[in-house]
Amino acid sequence: MLETPHALVGIAIATKVPNPLISIPLAFGSHFILDMIPHWNPHINTELKKYGKITNKSLAIIGGDLLFAGITTVLVSSHLDPNQLLVYYLAAAASIMPDAVEAPYFFFKNRHALLLKYVKLQKAIQVDVSALPGVITQIAVAFAALWWILS
Repeated sequence: MLETPHALVGIAIATKVPNPLISIPLAFGSHFILDMIPHWNPHINTELKKYGKITNKSLAIIGGDLLFAGITTVLVSSHLDPNQLLVYYLAAAASIMPDAVEAPYFFFKNRHALLLKYVKLQKAIQVDVSALPGVITQIAVAFAALWWILS
């Protein structure tokens, strides 16, 4: 799943569970649950095997999504309780952390045994579908999170 829906769900959790000792681990755990929902994202593992590198198109999607997730996090959080701002940011960060952990594997060719096991675990729980239904699912998750935040 792209990072923006993950970040919004993390913020949603923090709005409903303001205690960071609970909300941040929940936001982290939500990542794995969301990855079990059918979705689409760039298949960078396949690209590495096929081309030996991540394609420019995937890099653009990943970069754009990270930028959008950051902007969305700041914009949405700025309309919430200012005393909880750090909790919202930390929950959003925790919700994307499981993907960030994979960055050394995909972007720096770090093939440490533990990292390889982790990448395989992440791949095993992913439920990938084609682009259109997979993007629609993610938009639905993002809007559901926004509704949850605003309710």
